[in-house]
Amino acid sequence: MTMADTSDILRDSSEREGMVRIAGGVYRMGSDSHYLEEAPSHRVSVDDFWIDRVPVTNAQFRRFVDATGHVTVAEIVPEPRDYPGALPEMLYAGSLVFHRPPSTFDIRDWSAWWSFLKGADWKHPYGPSTDIEELDDHPVVHVAFADAQAYAEWSGKALPTEAEWEFAARGGLAEAEFAWGDEFTPGGAHMANTWQGEFPKTNLATDGYERTSPVTAFPPNGYGLHDMIGNVWEWTSDWYAPRHPADATKSCCIPQNPRGAQQMDSFDPRHPQIRIPRKVLKGGSHLCAPNYCRRYRPAARHAEPIDTSTNHVGFRCVARS
Repeated sequence: MTMADTSDILRDSSEREGMVRIAGGVYRMGSDSHYLEEAPSHRVSVDDFWIDRVPVTNAQFRRFVDATGHVTVAEIVPEPRDYPGALPEMLYAGSLVFHRPPSTFDIRDWSAWWSFLKGADWKHPYGPSTDIEELDDHPVVHVAFADAQAYAEWSGKALPTEAEWEFAARGGLAEAEFAWGDEFTPGGAHMANTWQGEFPKTNLATDGYERTSPVTAFPPNGYGLHDMIGNVWEWTSDWYAPRHPADATKSCCIPQNPRGAQQMDSFDPRHPQIRIPRKVLKGGSHLCAPNYCRRYRPAARHAEPIDTSTNHVGFRCVARS
């Protein structure tokens, strides 16, 4: 069942290059069948908006940096006052990078496969000795929330709300499991860049990619949007809350008040004095696997500290006029 006739959703995109116009409507956001933070499923109303056809790429982000001189969060040495109690030798410019864990590890301990790597940033996605020379059409990664927001403002756009993002990701399908229907690999075809095998040890890469992929490598959804699922998680403008609100109409275009009840803090229990607000990520990534993170679905969501960047988080933009 569709939320609306696709012909009513897809409009002439020539007015905004690289974007698709989505006609607003009412839909059921979230899910009552998966992770607790996706519940309850509830009615949400969204207005018309435009959304990028693909995530922001390395080539696009490079043009932004060249034009503005923007320095990303990952390239800046953290201020000691922002991280009280942190060891001085741990305060260096860098970003989180995935690596295969040792032969013995605890699946509950994500630090077994994530390292804060000195010199990792959007130009050096896997450390200072790596580059993006052959990755112009891959999504930019190692962008913190402030970096995504700065790009959006420079381009005359905005980051999507969670409700807008999910509405677009569903591609016109009402409450379907995935952005393309209810079967993960219809006819054996991979529809998104995800992890095949046992995470985090074995990635069979049967979809053709072990890391990120070109942003049009997989089929678009019903609205003509690529990579709404998999490849990289995407920032939204909403503050994270551990559950959705009760069934009620929610405006899509006013991000939740950063000083209101919807803002949540994320902090290291070893350093509870360091409290970092979190935003909602959507879409899952190439590191999402059936045995660990089944978040390659439109309803799935994840909390991300706003000062954090990783090699599997990117973004796309929207426009509302």
